[in-house]
Amino acid sequence: MSTTWIALGFFVAFAWALSLFLRKREQLRTETGRRELDELRAMGDILPASIHPEIDPLRCIGSGACVYACPEKSVLTVVNGRGVLTNPLGCIGHGACASACPVQAISLVFGTAKRGLELPEVDPDFQTNQPGIYIVGELGGMGLIRNAVSQGRQAADHIVAGDRRAEGDALDAVVVGAGPAGTSATLRLMEARMRVLLLEREAFGGTITHYPRAKVVMTGSLDFPMYGRVSKRKMSKEQLVALWEDIRDKTGLQVAVGELVEHIERGPADTWLVSSTGGVFKSANVLLALGRRGSPRKLDVPGEELSKVVYRVIEPEVFQGQRVLVVGGGNAAVESAFALLDSGDCASVAISYRKKAFARCRQANRERIEAEMQAGRLTALMETEVEEIFGDRVSLRHASGDSVSIENDAVVVQVGGTAPTDLLENVGIEIVTKYGEA
Repeated sequence: MSTTWIALGFFVAFAWALSLFLRKREQLRTETGRRELDELRAMGDILPASIHPEIDPLRCIGSGACVYACPEKSVLTVVNGRGVLTNPLGCIGHGACASACPVQAISLVFGTAKRGLELPEVDPDFQTNQPGIYIVGELGGMGLIRNAVSQGRQAADHIVAGDRRAEGDALDAVVVGAGPAGTSATLRLMEARMRVLLLEREAFGGTITHYPRAKVVMTGSLDFPMYGRVSKRKMSKEQLVALWEDIRDKTGLQVAVGELVEHIERGPADTWLVSSTGGVFKSANVLLALGRRGSPRKLDVPGEELSKVVYRVIEPEVFQGQRVLVVGGGNAAVESAFALLDSGDCASVAISYRKKAFARCRQANRERIEAEMQAGRLTALMETEVEEIFGDRVSLRHASGDSVSIENDAVVVQVGGTAPTDLLENVGIEIVTKYGEA
């Protein structure tokens, strides 16, 4: 037998083995996708909180480019030869999937065909129907840090280029919210030498300070006016907090913390009056970078007013030696539980969730919580809801109707928040409902 036939035989065998491997891998991927799709359907119509991909099944060729392009992973899956959004709550709006699609089968939209997402109506420069009032960042439907930074700068550019200026004792702009969007906007306004005041309800950094310790988020390149470019694909909470402090130190950025904005109304001479817990500020422009979280959603159960009940985990050491119950089943809840476990300081950590499974979490979080449960480090009380909170225990009601009481020293409630729509509607800002629309 000639060497040519031997080489050809090896080539055919290799091609056959490779084909078998690829076919098997695609089969496993499809089976995984189908399981995730079944879980999603069991949860009902899930409404993503941010912009997300909508895939046209008639144009999709199942290349999988969108799956590989997504930085979050386990958000998109190829099922039956077509791309499917199997984890909508894991999507935070990178948009990399749409750019990667070779046949332009992906559109980035808000809401779904069945469930609308309420958002403030803004123009391309993020100005609302009320002249001089702008909305940027998460409150406008963009949750990604990079997008928020870009939007803040773009809205500020429009203010700088416009003719709305303060007279007398008024400010050129009041920026509400010292997270990524608000910080970026304020720096741009400072760069243009405008009179600007930055207000923040909590700590400098806004939403970033709510992250559990060591949480890693996708950032990409961030371009801050007066500071420059920060080129890191991923950053931990600690790195982000350090970045914000460095920005403040190097730019001289001033922020008034502990200022909860309660009301906005028209003032004299085409200005706006911004009323906060610290006073009333007159300004030609108002830029709202509040985030969608608004106020934490409460359980509305007896005992929730006790001092042992909190709505976020900032420093896990506060819970040293305590029996902690986390309430909720989303990413924020399970990541708070992880932060408490990682600290190693708690006497015990349990999590109560009203569903059968943690289907609302990102894949990595679902995998870890299963591992923690198997290892016995975390007690998961599935299909339970808090019935009443006492000084030394919590009463839970199971879906079956039975009640169970557990010993407890601290409760962390992580069941979402209510968007500040009242503030927007009171000032006359138009709210629109998006049903799978750009």
